This record gives sequence, C-alpha cells and structure tokens, in this order.
Amino acid sequence: MKLAFVLVEPKVPENVGAAARALCTMGFAELWLVNSDLHTRPEAHWLAHGSDHILDNARIFPDLAAVRNSADLLMGTSAKPRHNRQDWHPPAQLKSVLANKGAAVATAALVFGREDRGLSNDELALCDLLTGFPMAVSYPSLNLAQSVMLYAWELSGLAGAGTDSPAEETEAAGLGALRTRLETLLPKLDAPADEKLSQWVFERLPLLSERDIGFVHTLCGNIERKV
Repeated sequence: MKLAFVLVEPKVPENVGAAARALCTMGFAELWLVNSDLHTRPEAHWLAHGSDHILDNARIFPDLAAVRNSADLLMGTSAKPRHNRQDWHPPAQLKSVLANKGAAVATAALVFGREDRGLSNDELALCDLLTGFPMAVSYPSLNLAQSVMLYAWELSGLAGAGTDSPAEETEAAGLGALRTRLETLLPKLDAPADEKLSQWVFERLPLLSERDIGFVHTLCGNIERKV
C-alpha cells in the first residue's frame, strides 16, 4: 500500500517543508499538494533538512476531487467528529483499518486541511473516512506540521508495505474497483445513489477488510450474471 499525505492549500511554506521532513523521517515519500506551489519556496527547503527530494517530487492537484480519482481510499482529518458521520477514527484505529485492507488498497491518501480553517464540509464529504486526534484540552487543533508528524509516526509501520500481486490484479480486486462496480450495479437493482441503502453501502465500504472486499467482488459477479 502506498500512503500519500495530502496538504490542501497550505498557507505557510515552512509547514510544507517541516511536513516533508516528518515524512522522510518516518519512511514515507508521497507528498501531494492541492492548489499550492509552496514546495518551491526557499522557506520550505530550509525546513526540509535533507528531505528536499520529497518536495521536488511532490504531486500537484487542482482540487481534492482530483485527488479522489487518484486514491482508492481517501481519509480526511477533522478536529472533531461530525454529527452526521459514524466513521471518525483516532489514529490508532485508523492504522488498524488500513492494515486490514492489505492488497485491496493500492493507494491511500490522508488529507490535511488549511491551517486557518481546515477542510470544508464539501471536501470532508469526498472522504471515505474521517480521523482526528482526541484533544486533552479544548484548544481546537494542532499545527499542520505537528499533525503530519504525529500521523506519520503513528502510521510508520505501514511505510513501504506492499503486495506481491501484480498491479493489474490488485487494482481489479481492490477497493476502488469495488466502489466503481457498485456505482454501476446498484442502480440496476433499483437502488440509486441518493437512496438510504446505497448511502449505507458506500459509508460502510471503506471499513471492509481485504477478505470482505474479495467476498463482495464475488457477490457482485454473481449478481451481474443475473441482471
């Protein structure tokens, strides 16, 4: 599994550089930026301290929707659970969720919001899962670079975790392919995307283990042969 750390419209180049250093320290290499060129600023490289290659190789996206199309699993950071979401996980639980995905997720992306206002509601709605650090006090949030460092440390056991399966086989049997398959199949079963059944299916989909994802692929195949 490749784990990318996504910074959405960061405001401070030093935070981008410190984030790159944190990723390098914990064995990660994928830094993705949304609507930002701060990785090119001298201030970012001053803080990177030997992690310039991560800044130089950062991927740039116009918006979070484009990131959505490049990741099998999109996880958004939020300072607090959202009242209408049941999928908010502290980092330790998030690590378990990711570990259970195995080869079913080729690329996962962890998304961090802007320093001053985080992720918008529309951006959070694009995410499969939400995560955040429980705070001991009422202070609303961590500094961006601090947050990246803490997640990189917590998830460091996943750095470099891969699969022996061919890329094409992994993609066809993975979570992203299953989401696409269900988006096509459910309307044929009179369950359009805006109905509660479909909404429930897509809310629970990111929580499935690698084995369960395989079972649902098999079930979809059996249904497809009959419709």
